[in-house]
Amino acid sequence: MKTKKQFKWFTIFEYEKEQDYLREMHKAGWKFIKVKFGIYYFEKCTPQDVVYQLDYNEDGLKYKDEYLKMFDDCGWEYIQDYIGYSYFRKAVAAVDGVAEEIFCDEESRLQMMQRALKGRMLPLLVIFFATLLPLFLINLLSTHNYVITSIIGGILVWYIVIFAMCFVKYNQYKNKK
Repeated sequence: MKTKKQFKWFTIFEYEKEQDYLREMHKAGWKFIKVKFGIYYFEKCTPQDVVYQLDYNEDGLKYKDEYLKMFDDCGWEYIQDYIGYSYFRKAVAAVDGVAEEIFCDEESRLQMMQRALKGRMLPLLVIFFATLLPLFLINLLSTHNYVITSIIGGILVWYIVIFAMCFVKYNQYKNKK
């Protein structure tokens, strides 16, 4: 079977773009197999309109059998879990030509985003405030090693940009609701 790999990067709040990307790849004849470190793996298939959905639900993963059974009962094919997200797909033809979603309203989408924010951003905030910020300040104020201080400072700026992007996207989505 012919396979293909593509590198793509989506933030935690760009899950809809990721879903659309996977759907377009399937329409082009590339079925999503897995993702690992931003590398998406596909295998050649007959082009078909397939809806891909992502869910971030750590509680669901604690009770994985029941969680997957619930989706299976609704016709969703489970693909994989990756960094807290569960990937599902369903052929549009299986739902009378209507693109179905696993979330029935904006409130449930917002709750999923809140779970992702807590599950993915909270650990980054802990790393930021518990290790990187103190390390930066210690190097800046006492060691005067400007190379190390610059590297740590660059990492801090990177973290701040990620936090800002995520919180802006979350607030945009929250206000859109």
